[in-house]
Amino acid sequence: MKNTTLNVQGMSCGHCVKAIEGSVGELEGVKRVNVKLDDAMVEVSFDEIQVSLEKIKDTIEDQGYDVE
Repeated sequence: MKNTTLNVQGMSCGHCVKAIEGSVGELEGVKRVNVKLDDAMVEVSFDEIQVSLEKIKDTIEDQGYDVE
């Protein structure tokens, strides 16, 4: 299991939190997603065999946010 924290720009409200937690949380291999709105960070625990970090980043970007 890998834990990582991503810096995500463009999040501003509860809808943003739900959009990211919902879309990333649905990916196979993602065990936990925690959006820290005030810190502009997303913490993710995932199985690297099932899902890549790039796939997680792409999923967040598909929701309209920028991953730095």
